Amino acid sequence: MNLVVLAASPRPDGNSRALARALMDGAESAGHTTRLVDLNEPMAGFLRDCRTCRRPDGECSIQDGYRDLLMEHILAADALVYATPLYWYGMAAVLKNYFDRMVCYLSGSFPSSSQVMERMVGKRVALLISSEERYPGAALGLVAQVQEMSRYLHQPLIGVVHGVGNKRGEVRSDPADPLNAAHRLGAQLSSLHHSDYRIDTERPNTVWPSASTQDDTAGIYTDV
Repeated sequence: MNLVVLAASPRPDGNSRALARALMDGAESAGHTTRLVDLNEPMAGFLRDCRTCRRPDGECSIQDGYRDLLMEHILAADALVYATPLYWYGMAAVLKNYFDRMVCYLSGSFPSSSQVMERMVGKRVALLISSEERYPGAALGLVAQVQEMSRYLHQPLIGVVHGVGNKRGEVRSDPADPLNAAHRLGAQLSSLHHSDYRIDTERPNTVWPSASTQDDTAGIYTDV
């Protein structure tokens, strides 16, 4: 599996970057290929009005590295990981800009929009969050936003790891051990179960066919 990690923190030695490296180590231990992209490097401009700034050939006129990032790396990836600090109870602005700018390439005005849409679908997604605050509700808005954007793109959100720390690298002292959680997530990213049921979804009666299941009538556990 080809994995791209999008790092949103301006601190290369910050806590969200430590989570990213732990996940990458886990993914590489499972034989996957990883690439880390510091989003502060390829993007120099924010989304504009495409009706006024799109070039006559349909290409985006913002001259920075976003097009190459999207077309050469994101579309080729099997999995995407967003690593961001919690800023004002949401994602870092550079990560939001990454999503905002995507509209220029999904729009019908872009000559290859159909290929972009087709290749964006199905990528496995994970979210890594670092914050100073332990309060469980602090990151709920960010998680919900990434969940809905992933759902819109038909990309299953496989897992979320939230590490707490403020000083650079302090996430290593978090007793919840988020670095090991990120490592496990990376190692299992290609195989972790994901479900998103609707009323008409066809599904079996068991989630884990190879595991033990409970016999509802006898109240005992039996092997399948």
